Amino acid sequence: MLIVQKYGGTSVGSVDRIQAVARRVAKTAEDHSVVVVVSAMGKTTDGLVKLAQEISSHPSRREMDMLLSTGEQVTIALMSMALQEMGQPAISMTGAQVGIVTEAEHSRARILNIQTERLTRHLKEGKVVVVAGFQGISDREELEITTLGRGGSDTSAVALAAALQADRCEIYTDVPGILTTDPRIVPKAQLMDEITCDEMLELASLGAKVLHPRAVEIARNYGIPLVVRSSWTDDPGTRVTSPPPEVRPVEGLELVRPVDGVEFDRDQAAVSLLRIPDRPGIAARLFGGIALQKLNVDLIIQSIHEANINDITFTVTHNCYKRAIAVADAILPTLGRNNDPEIGEPEVRGYDSPIAKVSIVGAGMIGRPKVASQMFRTLAEAGINIQMISTSEVKVSCVIDANECDRAVAALCQTFDVLTRNTKNIPTVDRPHLPPVRGVALDRNQARLAIRHVPDRPGMAAELFTLLAHHNISVDMIIQSQRCHQVNDILTRDIAFTVAQGDAEEAKLVIKKAIAKWGYGEVTLNSAIAKVSAVGAGMVDHPGVAARMFEALAAENINISMIATSEIKISCVVDEKDGIKAVQAIHDAFGLSGDEVVTIPTPAAAL
Repeated sequence: MLIVQKYGGTSVGSVDRIQAVARRVAKTAEDHSVVVVVSAMGKTTDGLVKLAQEISSHPSRREMDMLLSTGEQVTIALMSMALQEMGQPAISMTGAQVGIVTEAEHSRARILNIQTERLTRHLKEGKVVVVAGFQGISDREELEITTLGRGGSDTSAVALAAALQADRCEIYTDVPGILTTDPRIVPKAQLMDEITCDEMLELASLGAKVLHPRAVEIARNYGIPLVVRSSWTDDPGTRVTSPPPEVRPVEGLELVRPVDGVEFDRDQAAVSLLRIPDRPGIAARLFGGIALQKLNVDLIIQSIHEANINDITFTVTHNCYKRAIAVADAILPTLGRNNDPEIGEPEVRGYDSPIAKVSIVGAGMIGRPKVASQMFRTLAEAGINIQMISTSEVKVSCVIDANECDRAVAALCQTFDVLTRNTKNIPTVDRPHLPPVRGVALDRNQARLAIRHVPDRPGMAAELFTLLAHHNISVDMIIQSQRCHQVNDILTRDIAFTVAQGDAEEAKLVIKKAIAKWGYGEVTLNSAIAKVSAVGAGMVDHPGVAARMFEALAAENINISMIATSEIKISCVVDEKDGIKAVQAIHDAFGLSGDEVVTIPTPAAAL
């Protein structure tokens, strides 16, 4: 049996910790072949970055790769020495020596293939092979050292497991496994025995730092059994499960394509509540009524508020459309009136024209700002107007006219060189046994930008997000509202999106410079926000999940300023001051806490 083990920087942060890890590795090597992937010791990488900044305010990415790759080289040598001192044959190898070949993209390279001949030879000789994570080499001619970016050691480990057809990949960290939320926020967060790859992809993308989404994507694609365990105990940890994988060549191991597939769903109908009061409890009341009717809701989109009003749009299947309209009509009078006659009164609006949802999916789009803009541009070039946009970290969904669905799917498949998948036929794990919500995540490193009165014609979203992509600004949530405004005889829509706080001011400046040429309305920025998300593959089969989440927020008097959903995730943007309270409320609403506080042993206590 072959096992790949990965140890992060905390686990190898000192000589004592390296020796403790070496003892664990040596014990495993008594019965199995072992490849060990390690990160740089402790804060080594931070120290190297600081040194570079003392030399240059804008060091080249190539030289940064040369510098940062040295951190792991220190660790592999020390780990190999520690194993040899215990009588366990071992050899250290850099990413280049192992044969991890990447694309020629410094600081964020993707793995193309792994030439495993040398590594396999050492394993057959009974050695533990200690590999430097986070790094590779562009090709055998240029010999350019590359790094894989954030989470690179996770990615290295799972990619090696896939290339070697390992029996298991174990990710060792300083927590006992994957928890239902951050234990610093909810002390009784529960340790999960297992979680699906799809759920882990969303949670990892939302900032759950136990696993990087690129590593999860490789494990899912190649069917690698993945386990997350504590470096300091012998507890079994959390298994990350996936459906049977498709047969894939090892060549091109980490998908260079950022998009894994194009999905579509023609069984969609939309209902909007327009100009409703913007206050806590509105969404809870609406979706509580819908839940009582056992209606399954797909997309939920709540964009930026205007004055003291908001719009909420949701989609259901065609056979639920009339009941959804009836529920919305019944609830509308209970939501309150608007005091400003210029705004108009709340109303329910159904959309008779058939619509379809087309989506691009894949963890490879994380950190690649051009992907969403490429989707929007492809639709624009096909003359297809986007009615609504909703995104998650690993999916971008657009609602379009149903008559244009086939053209949209064909164009997107050609652009991204992938196959199409009807969402009704996507293979999945055994969902009925899954809980509706598996975990809750909080991201406080977000800022929201809103753009008023974007002309409602093909190409507008493409123009906007292509501009941001050219400035290397990655966008997280994107929401385009359903309601149109008439401005100077031109139909317009509002678009809101979130970016990392560090990119917010630059994004606002870039857009404001383009407004005069494009004819958009004002741009507003709010940096005092937080995004709270509930994730669960089982929510597809449990009507009322959204209602329970919104009711939990309403009970704490937390107002929701934006909503975006995917099939297995609901995200709400709230005020920054309410972020922690929101996570606690949602976590409690779905009964995710255990009976005891999860104890995370300190490294010193474990040695």
